Amino acid sequence: MNPVESTPPSLLTRREAARFLSVSERQVWNLQNDGRLPHVRIGRSVRFRVTDLEAFVASRTVKAR
Repeated sequence: MNPVESTPPSLLTRREAARFLSVSERQVWNLQNDGRLPHVRIGRSVRFRVTDLEAFVASRTVKAR
C-alpha cells in the first residue's frame, strides 16, 4: 500500500470541514467569510487544514467550573 494513500488528508473541502465540525456547509462558509475560520485558497478552490479546524474547536471549548 502506498503510504500517501493511508494518511488522512491534511486539507479538507468545505463539505468535509462541515462534517468535521458537525455544522452546515453554509455555517463553514459564514465562518470563513467572517475571518473566524482560517482557510487555504488554491486557485478557485477553498480548503481547510485539519489542524486549523482542531484549533478552532479548541479555542471555543468551554471549561467546566
